[in-house]
Amino acid sequence: MPRPLWSGAISFGLVTIPVKLMSATEDRSVRFHQVHTEDLGRVRVRKFCEAEDREVSAGEIGKGFEVAKDTLVAVADEELERMPLPTAKAIEIVAFVPAASIDPVRLSGDSYLVQYDGPVAAKPYVLIARALARNTKVAVAKLAWHGRERLVLLRVKDGALVAHVLKWDDEVRDPSGLAPKNITVTDSEIDEALLLVDSMTADDISGYWDEYREALEAVIEAKAGGRQPPKPSTEAEGPGGQVVNLMAALQESVRKAQAARGEDAGDAEVREMPTAKKKTAGKTAGKAPAKKTATAKKPARRQRGA
Repeated sequence: MPRPLWSGAISFGLVTIPVKLMSATEDRSVRFHQVHTEDLGRVRVRKFCEAEDREVSAGEIGKGFEVAKDTLVAVADEELERMPLPTAKAIEIVAFVPAASIDPVRLSGDSYLVQYDGPVAAKPYVLIARALARNTKVAVAKLAWHGRERLVLLRVKDGALVAHVLKWDDEVRDPSGLAPKNITVTDSEIDEALLLVDSMTADDISGYWDEYREALEAVIEAKAGGRQPPKPSTEAEGPGGQVVNLMAALQESVRKAQAARGEDAGDAEVREMPTAKKKTAGKTAGKAPAKKTATAKKPARRQRGA
């Protein structure tokens, strides 16, 4: 298990549960150092004080807020720790809401495992976990951490509590203006799209993994061993930027998805949308491009060792 990142207590009503938070995920990204391309010397970022024009150490660096142009107010870490917030050392549950009411956009991506802290916390921990597991509600709480107060969602996974950091209301942008206007979609097209959704439905997403990282690691391994990096894939690319018949494309996508599952969906042909011929100086402008067949996204492979 990873080391605890925070310790405090879950508080709801008169119940207090001592807990610790640990990261629920791990970053598996391949990270690079910045280097000088001529000699591969490491490029370092050094911190300089503008007033003294010298490099300063981490122990000399503090926090300052600009209240006006060129006017800073120093704020010490001790002052932040002494702020009168009830959530400074507590995950204070403020409401229980239906899980379906939480917009996924509000999930920040930061998730933490909640571990009970000590024998006295075991029973109330199990109590709230089982209470949440028996209904469709999740707990919403407030927590002050890393210099700001956060809104968190508490839910149950495999009998344990998991905390997900949420965005505040004013941090979520309104997407309504991005939706296309005055677009007509027929019931037949919607039905075909629903059929495609059904044909691509899976029980879970555990079979997917980061193929980019895998390819990048192969490039690094080859270069480290003095070999040429792997050649690019020779798989044909799908048609790009071409207008096709929407219904036919949906039918072909359904056929391919069902074929990938061993189901027989028959044949479907994808044709291009008819376009008006343009004439310039008495000549017809180009022939219509040849027919193409839409390619469905290949099914995800099960991760090795899974």
